[in-house]
Amino acid sequence: MICTILRNINLVQLRLFFFIKRFNNLRAIIRLKYYSIIITHTRYLDKAFLESSQNIDGHKIKVKGDWYTVSNLISFSRILTPIPIIIIHQQMGNAAMGIIILLVAYTVVSDYLDGLAARKLDQITELGKFMDPLADKVCASFLFVYAVYIESIPLWFFGLLLIRDSLILAGSFFIKKRHGKVAMSVMSGKVYVNVLALYWMIAFFFPGLETLKAILLALTVVVMIYSFFVYANRFYLIQRGLDFN
Repeated sequence: MICTILRNINLVQLRLFFFIKRFNNLRAIIRLKYYSIIITHTRYLDKAFLESSQNIDGHKIKVKGDWYTVSNLISFSRILTPIPIIIIHQQMGNAAMGIIILLVAYTVVSDYLDGLAARKLDQITELGKFMDPLADKVCASFLFVYAVYIESIPLWFFGLLLIRDSLILAGSFFIKKRHGKVAMSVMSGKVYVNVLALYWMIAFFFPGLETLKAILLALTVVVMIYSFFVYANRFYLIQRGLDFN
C-alpha cells in the first residue's frame, strides 16, 4: 500500500518535472522569437533612420529623365505668364485688374500644381526639378522689372531679389555639375513666392496704400532672407556629403 502511494507520488513528481521542463522550453522559445523580432525590427528602424539621416530630404525619391510631362508643361506655362500680364496692363491699365489678378494667381497656384502633378503621376524628373524654381525666378524677374519701370516697387528691392535668385541658381548649377543632378526646391521657397506675389499685387494695383506696402515689403524681405539661408544650409549639407533628391 505504502509502496503504491510512493510510486504514484514519484510518478506525479516525474510528470510535473517534465511539464515544468516543457513549459520552460516553450517559454525559452517564445522569448527567443520575441527577442528575434525585436532585434529584426530594431535593425530595420536603424537602417531606415540611417537612410533618412543620410538623405537631406528625409527619404529617397525616384527621379526620371523624361522631358514631356504634365508637371514640366505647367512649369513652362508659368514662365510665359508675364508676357500677357505686361501687354494687358500696358493696353488697358488697372481696368484689366481682374484678368491680371487671375494670371498672377495662376502663377502662384501652378507653383504647387507642377509639384503635385509630378508626385501623383510619378513624373518627378531632373528637368522638372530645374524648371520649377527657374520658372519662379524668370516670372518674378520680368514682373518686378516692369513694376520698377512704372515706379511701383523700389529699385533696391529688385536688386536684392536679383542677387538672391542669382546665388541660388549658381548654387544649383554647381550642384548639378559636381553631383550630376539638381537639388529639389524647399517649402520656404514656395512660401516666399506667395508673399512676393502678394506684395507685387498690392504695390502694383494699390500704390497709395503706403502703410500696407511697407508692411508687406518688410515681410517679403524677411521671408526672402530666411529662404535664402535655408537654401544656403542645404547647399552646405550637400557639399558635406549628404544625399539629396
